[in-house]
This record gives sequence, structure tokens and C-alpha cells, in this order.
Amino acid sequence: MEKQINVNKPKRRLTKKGEETRFRIVKAAAELMFEHGVASTTVEEVQKKAQVSASQLYHYFKEKRALVQAVIIYQTEQVLSTQKSWVIQLDSMEALRTWRDAIVQLQNSRQCRGGCPIGSLASELSDVVPEARSELAAAFMNWEHFICKGLHAMQERGELSSDANPDELALALLTALQGGLLLTQVRKETLPLEIGLDSMLEHISSFII
Repeated sequence: MEKQINVNKPKRRLTKKGEETRFRIVKAAAELMFEHGVASTTVEEVQKKAQVSASQLYHYFKEKRALVQAVIIYQTEQVLSTQKSWVIQLDSMEALRTWRDAIVQLQNSRQCRGGCPIGSLASELSDVVPEARSELAAAFMNWEHFICKGLHAMQERGELSSDANPDELALALLTALQGGLLLTQVRKETLPLEIGLDSMLEHISSFII
């Protein structure tokens, strides 16, 4: 189910300084693309924000497409590591509700701007950059797996009914999350996100034994 993607490490081995420079470029690009979109972010803007020369940037990324793919991997790692810091595993209703509250709080802290870092990239790139679509699909599969793992653990402990399908519930919860984040971004309020997540958590709780 899960395609593992490693945090933005190039195939060739870099020195510690080289890794730090590359990471700084990717982080700068990720922040700019999240705020302005991929198409509206220029290489020159990335260069300026990362405080690197044109030759340095070109050394690590021969073209913008390679930089975009690195940003996808970076954002995936950032999203998943942030959510894992809220709860180690989504293996109880309490953990699921903690996760839900943290997501809503994060959107409030962002003033409902930007939506989902991965979802924003997906909406812009999926239909026009096949290589990016593949990476984005893998990113969502990793996210889905994070949710699914906890639901399977609940079922294995006998807390979740055998009638429940953890795989389908995980996909439905992720779908509700993505839809909620999009409407929250558009409406500038977290109500759509709260309703979407609460409805799915109520559905999941109906399978609790």
C-alpha cells in the first residue's frame, strides 16, 4: 500500500555543508510555493530567499522540475512529522480527536490561509506534470497509511468491530480532511473542516465495541 519516500536526499553523496545548502534551497522553495504557488515562484526568488548564488542552485537542481519534486518530498515529510508529533499513533478515539483538534488549531493559527501543503501542490501539478502526480500520489498514500495503521491496531485489540474496514475508513477520513481544508481556505473559517472531521470520527466511533 505504501510507497516510502525519503526526505529529499539526492542520489549522490553530499558533504555536510552541501546537504545544508541543498536543504536551505528546498525549504525556501517550499515556503514560496506554498504561499504563491509553483507557477508564480521563480528560480530567482528561491535563490534570493535561500541566499545562494545561481551557480549553487543550478549545482543541486538542473531544472525547476527537479526542485518541485524535492519540494513535494519535503512537504510530505513536514506534514507527516508534524502530525506524528501530535500523536504517536492514531490508535484510539482519544488520539483521533487529539489529531482533529490539532489540525483545526493549526488552520486557525494560519488564519485559514494556504490549505494543505500537499493538496495545494496536487491541485496545481497533478494534471500537468506526470512525474509530480506520481510523487503526490505516494505522499497521500503515506498519509493514508499513517491513519490506517492506527485503525488496524484498534481492530486487532478488539476495540473496533470486525465489520469495520480500516482501509476504507482511513481513505474516507483523509478525503474529509482534504475537502475540509480546501473549503476552510476558501471560506476563511474552520467550520467546514470541523464538520467534515467530526462526521467521520462519529462514523468511526459507531464501530467501537
